[in-house]
Amino acid sequence: MRPPTVVDEDVRQTLRTAAVVLLEHLPELTDELVARTRAGDEVYCACVPYDEHWKSTLEGVRLGLTAILQPPSERRDLVFTANMARRRAEQGLPLDSLLRMYRLAGQVVWSALVDHMERERPERLSVLVRAAGHVWHAIDRQSMVACDTYNRREQEILGRSRERVNALLDALLDGTADAGVVRAAEAALDLPEHGTYAVVTVRRGGRQDDALLPESLDGMRLLWRMRTGHEVAVAALGGAGLDDLCRELSYVISGVAGVSPVVTGLAELAAAHELALLAMRTCVDGGPEIARLDGRVPAALMLTRPDLAFHLLDSALGPLLALDSADRDTLLTTLETWLACDGSAARAAARLFCHRNTIVNRVRRIEQLTGRSLARPRDLVDLALALDAARLLPNRNA
Repeated sequence: MRPPTVVDEDVRQTLRTAAVVLLEHLPELTDELVARTRAGDEVYCACVPYDEHWKSTLEGVRLGLTAILQPPSERRDLVFTANMARRRAEQGLPLDSLLRMYRLAGQVVWSALVDHMERERPERLSVLVRAAGHVWHAIDRQSMVACDTYNRREQEILGRSRERVNALLDALLDGTADAGVVRAAEAALDLPEHGTYAVVTVRRGGRQDDALLPESLDGMRLLWRMRTGHEVAVAALGGAGLDDLCRELSYVISGVAGVSPVVTGLAELAAAHELALLAMRTCVDGGPEIARLDGRVPAALMLTRPDLAFHLLDSALGPLLALDSADRDTLLTTLETWLACDGSAARAAARLFCHRNTIVNRVRRIEQLTGRSLARPRDLVDLALALDAARLLPNRNA
C-alpha cells in the first residue's frame, strides 16, 4: 500500500490533468450548465438575463477548474462566488435557485471529468473515484460562501427597503410629502395615490398581544409605524368602511385607539393622522375603547381650544365643581350617566344601582347649581360640552 501522501499527490495530479483538458471545453460546459439551470427554474430565467447568466457561468466554471491547479490558499473562485451571490441577491433570485445551480455545476463538472477519463485514461478511473471528495468539497465551499454572502446582502437590502418604506410612511403621516414623494410612496408601498384610507393610532400597550401588529384585517391592509407612546397605522380600506375597520380592531385592541375619518388619497394621510391622535386623546381611561373622531367631534373641539373649554367649564359647571370632591364626583357621574341614557332617569338609576327618584333629585340639584335647565336644548348643549371639558381637562376638576 502506498503512503497517504503518495495517494493524495496521485489524486491531485489526475485532477490537474483533467482540469487542463476541460478548460479547453469551457463554452460547451457553460452551455450545458446554463441550459440545465434555466430549463428547470423559471424564476432564474425571470431574474437573471440570459447573456449575464452565460458570462457569469463561463467565468465561474473557469475559476472553479483553475482552482484545482492552484494551492488551497489561492481560492480566487471564492471571491467570484461571493460577488455573484451578492449580485443574485440584488436581482431577487431566491437562495434555493442559487444553491441548486451549484449542485448542477458539481454534476456537470464531475460528469465531464468522468467522460474524459473514460475516453482518454480509463486506467485512471479508480484514481478519479478517490478524487470525488475533492471535487464535491470545492463545490460545497462555493455553496457555503454563496449562501453566507447572499444572506448578508439580502439583510442589507431588506434593511434599506424597510428604512425607505418607513421614511415614506413618515413623510405621508407627518405632512412633509410633496407630489414626488407621494408618487414614490405609491410605488414603494404598493398603495394607490387615490384610494380610501383611514389612520389608526393605538396607545402603547393597547393590543391584545404586544408582539402582534396585524398587517391585514378582513381584507384591509395596515402599514404600521412606531411613535413615542403610541403606534400608528395607515389602513387601506379598499371596499370596507370605518364600521368594518373598528369591528376588526376590537378583536386586537385591548386598550385605547383613535380612528380618523375616511380620506381619499395618500396626500390626506397627514391630516387623518392628526385627527386620529385627536380622537385618541378623547379617551381618558385605559380602555378598551376605540374612539372614532366622527363620534367625538364635540370632545375634540374642547381639546383643540382648551382656553374656550376652560371658560365653558367655569361658566356652566363652576358652582358644581366648587363642591367637595365626593359630592362633586357624584353629581358629575350622574349627569354623565343621565346623558348617556338619553335623559332616562330609570335607565340611569339602573346603571348607578340607585332609585329613580335619586336620579331625579340629583338632576334637579345640578340644574339649581348651574342655573341651567336640562329641558332647554341650548343649556343641554352647554352642560354636555362642559362635561366633556371636565373629563378631558382634569387639572380643572380639582
